[in-house]
Amino acid sequence: MPVSSVPRTRTTVLHPRLAALLKDHLGQDVFRLEPDTVGVAGSEVLDRVLAARRATETERPTFKPLHGRSISRSEASTVTRTVGADVRAALERHVPGRVDLSGSWPVTGHMFLRDLILGQDPYRLRILMSRYLELTPKLTGSVIAVGAALPGWPKPGDSGLTGLAARVAEAVGYHDRRYAMGMYRRAAAPVCFTVSTLVANAVWLGAPFDNDTPNRHIIHEALRLLPPSWNLLRTASPEYPRIDARIGITDDVLLLPLLSHRDRALWEAPDEFRPERWNDLDPDTAPGYLPFGHSSERCWGRHMVMPLAELLLDLIRTSGLQVDPRQRVGRVPLLGLLGVEDVRLTQPK
Repeated sequence: MPVSSVPRTRTTVLHPRLAALLKDHLGQDVFRLEPDTVGVAGSEVLDRVLAARRATETERPTFKPLHGRSISRSEASTVTRTVGADVRAALERHVPGRVDLSGSWPVTGHMFLRDLILGQDPYRLRILMSRYLELTPKLTGSVIAVGAALPGWPKPGDSGLTGLAARVAEAVGYHDRRYAMGMYRRAAAPVCFTVSTLVANAVWLGAPFDNDTPNRHIIHEALRLLPPSWNLLRTASPEYPRIDARIGITDDVLLLPLLSHRDRALWEAPDEFRPERWNDLDPDTAPGYLPFGHSSERCWGRHMVMPLAELLLDLIRTSGLQVDPRQRVGRVPLLGLLGVEDVRLTQPK
């Protein structure tokens, strides 16, 4: 099922299971998905469920337990601030005004961001940014295990290390090093993955853009149609049946921004890419709009994602890149990070 068809003859096709969710449940607020799982897409119920309690450590998308260790909220907060400082430092350095970003996206954008933010870190850390590691957790674990065991571990005070790599350098012993490398990937990879995917989605869905359309509006609209975090899982909790009787005491709850972002009761022409709608909307208060989670617990990375996405999109727009006119179909696979899998950007002939 296409989520949009633009006059430029480009069509976006969702994985059948995603398309089925739209076909079967668009416009519904609470509905049964599985014998033990209830879906929620109504803006009021979404708001109440997410406000009822904070996410547990297993429900958090990034800072789930790692190698059998719980990640405390204080540690997660410290790591988040460290990555944020690394991103700000990268943006304060000279960013090339012209850079060749042609090629297949989101891979091309991902590699650019990896080198921009983490380019001086040791190879054993930078390799953790590889998109190939998304193929299987076993592959990721093997790369981390080898990297933690190899000699030549970075030392505290080594010049050129990012703040995140400096934290890794403090680890002593194989098990702490393995944990530190896992945290490095957990913290840095989502930034590169999410931003490159988001920009690829925006270009595919809406380019070419009007010159006076702000990058931020384009990004918010891409987040609406293809929210990278398209679902949020909350395990069964006694608060939820009190919110809505259709949620049982043993039911897990799957919250679906994928659906609320297209609800016709909330959005005019919801299937159309209209960045101008954000001239009059506040993304922090728009009902049902949850690209970075609920106001009670916003995604830790949004203050990094937005400026990096605006930077990448600006580089694309000023360089004159366009979607390859020969590419007519963009496919969105069933992954945790929702995005068009291959957007080919070329220089106009």
